[in-house]
Amino acid sequence: MGAPPELVYCADGNPEFAGIAVASGWRYGARLPSTVYQRVWFADQDWRNPDLGKYAAAVAEHRPEVCTVLDWEEEGQLPEVLAWAEAVAPHVSRVVVIPKVPGEVGRVPKEVGGRPVVLGFSVPTSYGGTACGVWEFGRRPVHLLGGSPQEQMRLARYLNVVSADGNMTAQQARRGRFWSRRKGPKGHWWQLRDAGDTRRCGVPAECFRLSLAAISEAWGSRYASGGA
Repeated sequence: MGAPPELVYCADGNPEFAGIAVASGWRYGARLPSTVYQRVWFADQDWRNPDLGKYAAAVAEHRPEVCTVLDWEEEGQLPEVLAWAEAVAPHVSRVVVIPKVPGEVGRVPKEVGGRPVVLGFSVPTSYGGTACGVWEFGRRPVHLLGGSPQEQMRLARYLNVVSADGNMTAQQARRGRFWSRRKGPKGHWWQLRDAGDTRRCGVPAECFRLSLAAISEAWGSRYASGGA
């Protein structure tokens, strides 16, 4: 197998977590336009309120390595999606196109605007996700969007994952929980106090730091062992 995927903490509004992520060797991502606190490696568009003009201007300002474009959610929408990709392509190294129409993944071009296209796979959660089968993605490079660390790693058995983002670690850290490869009574998320750390101050930051370290180690071990 190749190198482990680039891991991205994608969130705005928390400079402390952003700093911890970068110090832990993770990439920083944000939904643009927004206030950012680190160099933006990964940019995501606001799927609730898509605005190509504002998004393209923000991408041009930050020039991330990778950025997503409008989700492809309806069969006749592909031309609009590719128009978004053409608009941002001059400012990035790779464009992420997110197909959500079953049976149509093969229609996504491998290059847009002179930039290689990475397929986005929205990991199913209570908030939604892709309805496309993993087999439709073949061996094309894939960016995983959201979901739990363990579900992302499970999908990597079937997909050619080159990068993955999420902020579940931050959500859990605010509740005093961190992710561990070892499953406990409540799954992979442990309360800090259950690990013997009874500190009262700085709990979210420590949980976040522990999660990032454990997730990085888990991905590294998978690839070192050939993905087992």
